Amino acid sequence: MAESAGNGRARPGGFARRFVEWWALAGGVVLLGVALMTAWSAFTGWVFGKPLSGDFELTEIFVAVAIFAFLPYCQLTDANVTADLFTSQAGPRAIAGFTLFASVLALGIAILLTWRTWAGLLDYHKYVETTAILKIPIWTAYVPALFSLGLLVLACLISLLDSWRALRRG
Repeated sequence: MAESAGNGRARPGGFARRFVEWWALAGGVVLLGVALMTAWSAFTGWVFGKPLSGDFELTEIFVAVAIFAFLPYCQLTDANVTADLFTSQAGPRAIAGFTLFASVLALGIAILLTWRTWAGLLDYHKYVETTAILKIPIWTAYVPALFSLGLLVLACLISLLDSWRALRRG
C-alpha cells in the first residue's frame, strides 16, 4: 500500500521510500555489529591479551558501508545540512524553489559519486588490492556502496519530483 500524500492520492515512490528506510536500518545494524565487534575485541584484548585480528580493517570497511547506506535516507527525509539563514524570511514558493535547486544539485552530485565509485570499483577489482591483515579485497566494500549510491540517485529523483510538485502548488 503506497503512502498517502495527504490528498487521498498515493505518494510517488512509496515502495522506494520504504526500501530506502529499510536500507538505512540495515546500515544501523551494520554499525551495531561494528560496535559489538569492537567491544568484543577490547574485552578479549584486555582479558586474554589477544584482540580480534584485523578488527580495525573490518571497522573501516563496515563503517564506510553504513555511512553510504544512510545517504539515501538523509536525502528523502531532508536530513542533510541546510543553511536556514537564507530562507528564514522567505515565503513557501521561494523555499520550494530553493529546495528544487538543492534537489537538482544533489542529483548531480549523486550521479558524479556513482560514476566515480564505479570507476574505483573497476580499478580495485582489476588490480586486486587487499587489506593488510585479513587480505579482504578492497573492491568488495564498493559493491554495497554503489548500491547505496544507486538508491541515492533514486532518492534524489524522488525528492526532485516532490520539490517540483511543491513549487507548482506554491
